[in-house]
Amino acid sequence: MSDVAFAGQDAFAPAHTADIAEHLLQASGLRIDIARRKGRGAGMNPDGRFEAKTRESFDDGWQSLEELEPFRTEVQVEKPRTIITRNESPDIPFDRSINPYRGCEHGCIYCFARPTHSYMGLSAGLDFESKLFAKPDAARLLERELSKPGYKPRTIAIGTNTDPYQPIEKEWRIMRQILEVLEKASHPVAIVTKSALILRDIDILSRMAAKGLVKVGISVTTLDRKLSRLMEPRAATPSRRLEVIRALSEAGIPVAAMMAPIIPGLNDHEIEHLLDSAAAAGAKEASYVLLRLPFEVSPLFREWLLSHYPDRYRRVMSLIRSMRDGKDYDSEFGKRMKGAGPYAWQISRRFEMTTKRLGLIRRSVLLRDDIFSPPDGAGVQLSLL
Repeated sequence: MSDVAFAGQDAFAPAHTADIAEHLLQASGLRIDIARRKGRGAGMNPDGRFEAKTRESFDDGWQSLEELEPFRTEVQVEKPRTIITRNESPDIPFDRSINPYRGCEHGCIYCFARPTHSYMGLSAGLDFESKLFAKPDAARLLERELSKPGYKPRTIAIGTNTDPYQPIEKEWRIMRQILEVLEKASHPVAIVTKSALILRDIDILSRMAAKGLVKVGISVTTLDRKLSRLMEPRAATPSRRLEVIRALSEAGIPVAAMMAPIIPGLNDHEIEHLLDSAAAAGAKEASYVLLRLPFEVSPLFREWLLSHYPDRYRRVMSLIRSMRDGKDYDSEFGKRMKGAGPYAWQISRRFEMTTKRLGLIRRSVLLRDDIFSPPDGAGVQLSLL
């Protein structure tokens, strides 16, 4: 097997067509043999958008492509200087977050965080699912940042980028260490996950919930087990996620059902049934996000759609573009989460009517920040005066 480098050439886009995915299906060097990516979400592993050169694999007769090793999960240690990330986005209900991991083994094909792997010189495709980064110093850094003079507590969101309870958390236990720091400091936290591993920490979460310090969003994108397996290959099954909602609710932990993303023409017909099931399991809140296809996510998703649901490809992409001003994605604040146009309005209206019927609230309950108690300041540089 050999690599051919193309300086300055965009491997994603053919010269005279906007239909990148259909072009990619014809570019055999960009698709990875299914035996090498079994159990993964993406079908390709294209170079990141910041790379000066792109490489395309082909069989030169010296080594069969089938002999290449399958993609295996690798974890590297990342040592950031700070752990709390700030944002000022007007359409996000939090101003700070924590990401214990970079990359996500769940392999959700629609994940809008995939392009962040390009900053590491890696692919948003299979690299994002298999070459992961863990931050074992996260709890220590968090304790130091919460101890700084003048720190004002507000809800920290965890799981908004990559899932803090993805499979490697079972071994690394970074999320549990973070929760231990937050509980000790009586600091509010909002968690988003699609993993049943969160039940491991139900002891901490229930104690924090009793003080009004925690809420959890469980992402349930579909009730169709086959679709879920193809779309989110290493995440918990839909029925298991409903069981998680029930267990957390019974433990007194506020739970929201999050249908994120809604993919028109693929899972939007499930809105009412999915919300019915979530409410029956004990969810008290509900929200949704329309499919987002920024940067490399667009060709990855479109290749996946053509591979698994070729008969729906044109309808799905047509509906997406009808809600994105004719584009695959519109990053404008206020539009990127919900879209625009008649079909987007229809989805919004259906969601609104169903949540109203079920008594599910659309606005998140505020968590307490008035009982915050800063840690003892270990690791904080002292003043000279």
